[in-house]
Amino acid sequence: MNSLVILLGPTGVGKTELSLQVAERFGSPIISSDSRQLYKDLPIGTAAPTPEQMARVKHYMVGTLSLTDYYSASNFEEDVVSLLSELHKTIPTVVMTGGSMMYIDAVCKGIDDIPTVTPEIRDALYMQFETEGLAPILAELKEADPVHYEEVDRNNYKRVIHAVEICRMTGKPYSSFRTNIKKERPFRIIKVGLNRDRDELCDRINQRVDQMMSEGLLEEARRAYPFRHLNSLNTVGYKELFNYFSGEWTLDLAVEKIKRNSRVYARKQMTWFKRDPEICLLYTSPSPRDCS
Repeated sequence: MNSLVILLGPTGVGKTELSLQVAERFGSPIISSDSRQLYKDLPIGTAAPTPEQMARVKHYMVGTLSLTDYYSASNFEEDVVSLLSELHKTIPTVVMTGGSMMYIDAVCKGIDDIPTVTPEIRDALYMQFETEGLAPILAELKEADPVHYEEVDRNNYKRVIHAVEICRMTGKPYSSFRTNIKKERPFRIIKVGLNRDRDELCDRINQRVDQMMSEGLLEEARRAYPFRHLNSLNTVGYKELFNYFSGEWTLDLAVEKIKRNSRVYARKQMTWFKRDPEICLLYTSPSPRDCS
């Protein structure tokens, strides 16, 4: 039976080099499951594979979108499952790597058939979020879909906004589209999770941010600044620098916030991964602890 080997883990843990080695071992390309590496204008801040790494092993789902393109976990599921059906004709074991939890779950478990949101509805909601905050959007969700209101993480504005997007667009509760039925895949899925000791992981994250800055992250973010309202740029590493460009923060504060928010994101990733019993966690150092 064909297989999909997924190397996953928090940001900065060291997935890139290991995935290259594993892909070379199996004669496989690499499918990226990083939702932001899809955008071709963000190679530095998303730690996208370098030209040398892409010459070493063929990569898919990297640098295929413009900042203004709409893309979702549902699109990713459809594209990757279709890609795997072609790759598995000649490559029995394919490697996928990344840390975008919803994208990984979309391929492994499937995602409910949620209607595609129009740009007008999405833009209007994000504009409302920027001007009024999350409270009125939460109130709208509570009225439109009380079931999902009780279930959703109300501090996760992306999920709250997405649910309200669906409610506005369809006139139906978001929860009515959710079946939570796992889809069967015609290939075996092997999930390997990577982690490191807390202090080591935090040091690696801090060093990586410094390296990104030296490689030109500031200039990359400045070029993207006119598009800052787009969901594709609601991303650690960019939104902090946008606050610097607007005069709200100093550059030093923005860089420190990138480091802190990256560590927080790593902790959220590990919390998600630890809930999945199918993941075999590998620690590269003893005494694993959550990063904070």
